[in-house]
Amino acid sequence: MSRIHDALKKAAQDRPAPPPSDATISMGELPASAPEWSSRGSLPAASAATEAIAIATMPTGHLRFEDLQANCAQPAWHPDPNSNVFFNPNLNAHAAEQFRTLRSRLYQIRDVQNLRTLLITSSVLGEGKTFVTSNLAQSIVRQPDRRVMIIDADLRCARLHSMLGAPPSPGLTEYLRGEADEFQIIQRGPGGNICLIPGGQEVPNPSELLMNGRLKNLLDRIGSAFDWVIFDSPPCVTVSDASILARYCDGVLLVVRATTTPVEVAQKACQEMKDRNLVGVVLNATEDDHFYGSYYAQGYGYVYGSEPERGPGGHSTAIG
Repeated sequence: MSRIHDALKKAAQDRPAPPPSDATISMGELPASAPEWSSRGSLPAASAATEAIAIATMPTGHLRFEDLQANCAQPAWHPDPNSNVFFNPNLNAHAAEQFRTLRSRLYQIRDVQNLRTLLITSSVLGEGKTFVTSNLAQSIVRQPDRRVMIIDADLRCARLHSMLGAPPSPGLTEYLRGEADEFQIIQRGPGGNICLIPGGQEVPNPSELLMNGRLKNLLDRIGSAFDWVIFDSPPCVTVSDASILARYCDGVLLVVRATTTPVEVAQKACQEMKDRNLVGVVLNATEDDHFYGSYYAQGYGYVYGSEPERGPGGHSTAIG
């Protein structure tokens, strides 16, 4: 904060006389994307000043669920029946029951600690975290009067919209770059109690965008309108994004793929999240390897084996 304060002070000394007191800065005058951070994490003086101004001009105050319902996009979703256990009655019914069990265990944790924002991650790609995110949300909204927001924060390889059959943009990227507001990026799903913020356009600097202050503002604005806000994030071992996102969440759920994830890799993931309130582990794909198609053919510049991300064939279990 001292760097930003010093930068603002210097900018105030160097700039010409201020405009009249009723002058304002419109959203259209803000930079389209966040400034680049240096390799040591500090901001140049001019960039710090611009960033502080951008944050200061963002809308504040809580949004009501009714306002979001009335003003957000309502596209027709076409969920992939091979990856949504609650949309396909032909899938193993045990899969849906396992997600109900996971839901119950999360509510048990919620009884003893604050747990409204949840990050779902994995150690490496292909372990099924997007599958778990989508179906956990579906299990929650099947309870009366429960509202869930799911956010695709995997800005390197967004796939959550594909499972739900939803438009990919505008999404989180556009919001973080100041190109769209909450109403433009939120999609209201079937039944009205589940909402999605897709990943949006791919960008070369996702980590910097996630740290520019706008994500916190988004959560402050929409958080109270939902019973749960669930993030789908990149793997936590391969890139740093999950660790950044975990700072904004009350708890972390780690997805591990049975017979595939090496023990040492899973242990490293737990180590990465040890200070981020790791609330449990989902053991995915314990049986039936013939579930659904490929969602991660590539990504992150790191390929773990050749297995695509798959669902559990009906068997996911949570380990507290």
